[in-house]
Amino acid sequence: MSERNNAQNTSEQDENHIVAERRAKLAEWRASGNAYPNDFTREDDTGKILESHGEKTGEELGASPVKLKIAGRVMLKRVMGKASFATIADFAGRIQLYVARDKVGEKAYDAFKRLDIGDIVGAAGILFRTKTNELTLQCDEIRLLSKSLRPLPEKFHGLTDQEQKYRMRYLDLIMNAQTRAAFIARSRMAQSIREYMTGHGFLEVETPMMHPIPGGASARPFKTHHNALDMPLYLRIAPELYLKKLVVGGFEKVFEMNRNFRNEGISPRHNPEFTMMEFYEAYSEYRKLMSFTENLLRHVARKALGKEIFDYQGRPLDFSAPFDRLTLLQAIVKHCPQYSETQLSDADWLRAELTAMNVEIKPDMGVGAMQLLMFEETAETRLWDPTFIVGYPFEVSPLARRSDTNPGITERFELFIAGREIANGFSELNDPEDQAERFLAQAQAKDAGDEEAMYYDADYIRALEYGLPPTGGCGIGIDRLAMLLTDSSNIRDVILFPQMRAE
Repeated sequence: MSERNNAQNTSEQDENHIVAERRAKLAEWRASGNAYPNDFTREDDTGKILESHGEKTGEELGASPVKLKIAGRVMLKRVMGKASFATIADFAGRIQLYVARDKVGEKAYDAFKRLDIGDIVGAAGILFRTKTNELTLQCDEIRLLSKSLRPLPEKFHGLTDQEQKYRMRYLDLIMNAQTRAAFIARSRMAQSIREYMTGHGFLEVETPMMHPIPGGASARPFKTHHNALDMPLYLRIAPELYLKKLVVGGFEKVFEMNRNFRNEGISPRHNPEFTMMEFYEAYSEYRKLMSFTENLLRHVARKALGKEIFDYQGRPLDFSAPFDRLTLLQAIVKHCPQYSETQLSDADWLRAELTAMNVEIKPDMGVGAMQLLMFEETAETRLWDPTFIVGYPFEVSPLARRSDTNPGITERFELFIAGREIANGFSELNDPEDQAERFLAQAQAKDAGDEEAMYYDADYIRALEYGLPPTGGCGIGIDRLAMLLTDSSNIRDVILFPQMRAE
């Protein structure tokens, strides 16, 4: 047996022994008739305590006693005869407790000594400063509120196994301040997006998460079945078509913070369940939306981080400077100057070059689809600074409006930052006959074996036939944006409960 397996077995045996001891303590607590009480009301938390009293001296606290009633998880404990110290943690931070037998009584003090790291307690008393100037609560009362039967990870190394962090996020949040800070930043980011959107006249809406026809993107859906209706349903891959139906109905500026589900692989940038923010504005077009998206992200960085220039994975990102704008072909030539736009428009040359790169090419791929593959292979990961890519071929943009000057491309953009796509937007196709033809082409591709091709959505075509005003729409990847703002290299680091293989 390997040393690693021996160490793991020893660790499991030690933990089983600790759990057995703690269960014995729980049995005693139950026998007392006071187990898991629900009559302790917390009145203060560490954040408010530090805000109100963190700058006060010991003399000031002694002159005007501050009575507090707090609760939290025991993270440290030092028992020293007739008086002991403990540190408890709540959502906002940590604070030290001073527990003396002559203050809380002999019974309560004996119960305190039997507390374990991880137990949740309630405490009441007077705030003071120790000889080492640490803000401390001198307890008049301390009670066990909830027993921790499992030991927390060891103090100095904490929870270090990455898979354990994802599987047991609750434990990760207990032990790692950096994890807590990342998810607090994500929450502030989402709040700032809502504030910006509503502040610019957008209405937040909710659309279905179960669709009779998956639409709004090219992706493999998750399929389920509704028993009462006896019909198949698909988990949402995008809310786009429903949101545009609302624009048809007269809601001219709408957005949704939405959960989407795509039956695809898992990677540092992909999770089967993810969050997007999509917005649509009537009488707008893709160039206006690029400027709006740029200003939105600048606002979000200021609100979440307090600055527009920050580091990501050791390199600076600057949201304060104007975002660059390049066509798909310009981006390829910029990063691979050995190519020319003439070559990149030649189907035979593209096929030969991509084949030499070992890129899979489907037999029916046209020039546009191969140009996109070339971009993904040669330029996408090199777009570090915020860059809008425009000039997407019609062939790979089934919902976007064609360019008036060049019908081979669409009025579409994608925003790339740090080598990954963050946003995708376009002037919406509002010609029902053109859209019907594109849906039909997608349906034929699906019949030919393309599992990610779109379905033909007759109800959406019917909605367009009532008239969709000229409209611009955009989707922003919230998880990927959170990765940037929290300096996280893996999408699982910014999703509280990422999808995992079964244990």
